Amino acid sequence: MHNPPHPGEVLLELYLNPLGLTITAAAAGLGITRKALSELVNGHTNVSRDMAIRLAKAFPHTDIRLWLDLQSQHDAWHAEQRAEAIDVKPFAMPPMETTV
Repeated sequence: MHNPPHPGEVLLELYLNPLGLTITAAAAGLGITRKALSELVNGHTNVSRDMAIRLAKAFPHTDIRLWLDLQSQHDAWHAEQRAEAIDVKPFAMPPMETTV
């Protein structure tokens, strides 16, 4: 799997730029500060649940799950890149219960 884009990049490239929205105008429409939106589109902050709600309301053909899934995919890929560096002792699986 390749490095999934940060949701802020998706927001900028697929929504803000095509609509000709500036960061300032989009932030005002979303009800957030310009700084908060700038940090999101530049990948310095993550999409929160509240932000996902705002984005889904602002961009009609999206929903909350889309924005949260984009964030989750981005986070999971980066976690996978660090996984080998984390030393953990594996535990045995618990015995399976049998039902009659």
